[in-house]
Amino acid sequence: MKIILILGSIVGPALMMILQMKWRKLQTLFNFAAILSALIFGNIAALSILEIIKDNTVFMTNIHGIFLNPFFLFTGAYLGLYLLYILILRTFNAFT
Repeated sequence: MKIILILGSIVGPALMMILQMKWRKLQTLFNFAAILSALIFGNIAALSILEIIKDNTVFMTNIHGIFLNPFFLFTGAYLGLYLLYILILRTFNAFT
């Protein structure tokens, strides 16, 4: 499982880079998906924190339940790949 995560963090952004070089419109799609992911990720985090504060369980470990939410995990994973993609894109553009 660790190998899949590590390879995914390398292959994913590289594949995104190659695809956007081939089809420029995919860059807009990647950007839109990142905006949507950031909204979902942030709202899930904010609502979870609000529930913790409302239930007065601030010093408990209830916040860790957020990691069971598949939408939180998926959007967070995409944002991680997107960040690496943007860094590769900017580095690549700096050398060309």
